[in-house]
Amino acid sequence: MAKPIIALMYDFDRTLALEDMQNFSFIPKLGYTPEEFWAKTEEFCKKYDMDKILGYLYMMIHCCKEKGIKLDRIFLHECGKNIKFFDGVTTWFNRINEYASQKGLICEHYLITSGNKEIVEGCPIFKDFKQVFGCEYLYNENEDAFWPRTIVNYTLKTQYIFRISKGVINTNDDKEVNEKTPNRRIIYQNMIYLGDGLTDVPCMILVKENGGTSIAVYPKGSQDKVAHLFEDGRVNYICKADYSSNSELEKVVKLIIDGISIRETLELKREKTEKQL
Repeated sequence: MAKPIIALMYDFDRTLALEDMQNFSFIPKLGYTPEEFWAKTEEFCKKYDMDKILGYLYMMIHCCKEKGIKLDRIFLHECGKNIKFFDGVTTWFNRINEYASQKGLICEHYLITSGNKEIVEGCPIFKDFKQVFGCEYLYNENEDAFWPRTIVNYTLKTQYIFRISKGVINTNDDKEVNEKTPNRRIIYQNMIYLGDGLTDVPCMILVKENGGTSIAVYPKGSQDKVAHLFEDGRVNYICKADYSSNSELEKVVKLIIDGISIRETLELKREKTEKQL
């Protein structure tokens, strides 16, 4: 019998990475500080009453043209190499996979980010994800980015939870993802979502209300930034964003995996009993 699958799903900026992914290399290469770039983006979005994700994707193209920088996949991949992560992130995935395997489970990791997928593709943890869902550009015949191919904002993030559950990974497949699926590849109770703030709330609520587990993470000393998410019943737990071995976060996730393993074992026992009767 196939092993049950659990899905760990993550936001990226300020959940795994210390800051917004563009802050590490992309914005400095433009000659701006992060504060300057995001202020320009905010002003642009307010002027045109524009979705903030579409706004920053436009500003990336606009600013690169102004600075004479070729905005292509190669450049964006390079911008992913210097991203700094919270403690333990780079070894987290293998440790959790090994623990889940010891409990008779398969663990898959998924990234759902409003950042640039192409930047993530250049970072050292890209290989650890089963699938990365993020904003992407469409490229012309000269390989220059000229139009958003995919955007992922805080509400659009939720569709990817349905896709992960049903095993419908292709973003342009809007038929199968909306069809009734009695036998899901990953049930909601086997899902864990990790995020850091209000933009993750729709995903946190969706997972929690369907029997999965949502965890809000925070930088050391900043518990107040996510305390309201727990107080409002939007997440199951809050933990410091420390992915190191034996950290509070690792202990909580392992306990959740223990619970999933026990529930799956009991379900097998129930099914076996039904067949015997």
